[in-house]
Amino acid sequence: MDVHSKETRSYNMSRIKSSNTKPEEIVRKYLFSKGFRYRKNDKRLPGTPDIVLPKYKTIIFVNCCFWHGHEGCRFFVVPKTNTEFWVNKIEANKQRDSRKTNDLQSLGWKVIVVWECQLKSKKLNDTLCNIESKVKDGKQYGEEFI
Repeated sequence: MDVHSKETRSYNMSRIKSSNTKPEEIVRKYLFSKGFRYRKNDKRLPGTPDIVLPKYKTIIFVNCCFWHGHEGCRFFVVPKTNTEFWVNKIEANKQRDSRKTNDLQSLGWKVIVVWECQLKSKKLNDTLCNIESKVKDGKQYGEEFI
């Protein structure tokens, strides 16, 4: 049973942003402070990537652990109500993420995925430094998880 009324739940869900989230802002501010220039949510590319670094032919997706089904993460818990809906929704998101990544890689882009939990205070500095080194590394990788 949901702890909120249908109207309250609907309002709460409508307030969830899909772009310009706090984790995205953290990564963008760090990259900008290090001299990287990027595009945000470029609609010309498959999947409208969160951060596009054209000079480095690199894409960065900043994923929310819940919405993208981060396995083994304490922030990814399947809701106990309407479970079948949520499992299907999150699985569809994961499949779409995989398609986006494959499409971008086939176009020659390096794809880096950063999870929201990796931007929490204990891991923040290491994660940001790893992002910087992966971007600067000119090698073409497949999908990279920081």
